[in-house]
Amino acid sequence: MNKALTRRILWGLATTLLALVSSATPALERTVPSTADHKRFEELQGPFDSGPDVTEACLGCHTEAADQLQATTHWTWEYLHPETRQLLGKRHVVNSFCGSVASNEPFCTSCHTGYGWKDMRQEPPIANNRVDCLVCHDTTGDYWKSPTGAGHPAYELLDPADEGARQPPDLARVAQHIGPSDKQNCGSCHFYGGGDDGVKHGDLDSSLINAPLSLDVHMSANGADLACADCHTTSAHSVSGSRYLATARDTQGIDVPGHTDFSRASCESCHGVEPHGSTKLNEHVDQVACQSCHIPEFARGGVATRTWWDWSTAGRLGEDGEPLKIRDEDGNLEPDYA
Repeated sequence: MNKALTRRILWGLATTLLALVSSATPALERTVPSTADHKRFEELQGPFDSGPDVTEACLGCHTEAADQLQATTHWTWEYLHPETRQLLGKRHVVNSFCGSVASNEPFCTSCHTGYGWKDMRQEPPIANNRVDCLVCHDTTGDYWKSPTGAGHPAYELLDPADEGARQPPDLARVAQHIGPSDKQNCGSCHFYGGGDDGVKHGDLDSSLINAPLSLDVHMSANGADLACADCHTTSAHSVSGSRYLATARDTQGIDVPGHTDFSRASCESCHGVEPHGSTKLNEHVDQVACQSCHIPEFARGGVATRTWWDWSTAGRLGEDGEPLKIRDEDGNLEPDYA
């Protein structure tokens, strides 16, 4: 059997499976239920005074988890480019859109996968209990970090005078309801990078959590119902995919055992290198990115994304001396005041 025919067969199987998942009633379960009920673990009954206290309890069983995470870019925020030998990553690169992490650590590191990293000139904390297990594994949706807490969750009301203020997370309850990472976990940081929903990435915002089929056929519950980790595959807590060494085009095609480059899944990983029924369209694949035709616009899920940010007008103060935060009729921060 030649390679072209093999790829067509595999592609047909992949698209058939997607169709079955899309039409299944009820929807197929994404994950196999855990063999452990964390509500029954004595170590997780609490109460817990802090996030590091929860991590101490987790590490009693998951003995290697902290060491694994602390070896990843999610922890170090740096990336040594294997070709240019440049030392890159959030710690070292000035972000032309949001500015520099340095001097803004308490705010920026509220999205770090750890607790208490306050100085980018120093290495991240080395103690294993500084790893934040809950931010990636919470299934309640109630775990949240303080906006300026350098990675710590809120331990008390941030504004006691505000009757509608969000309650601090119940750390024991969250610890007893952990599971595989899902869209909500990844989105808690990646949807809100830059300080608000959809500000930094036109293709990443909260509309993906319950995405309609018209928005994202892959993440929609009516489509493939994939989570981020289904394509950004993970080994030993290291999540595949790099913005600094992206794969422009996958020439290997459908990933099957023994036929994969062990990187982030690409379009070709599921759809093959000849995804269309038309020879003419397949000729385009050699030169034209899939996104050129299949993602004709961004920020189309109802959440606006910022395309212009004039830093010379930002940071204006109100009469009370505090920064102005003026939102438009849709609830988006006005760029001149962000």
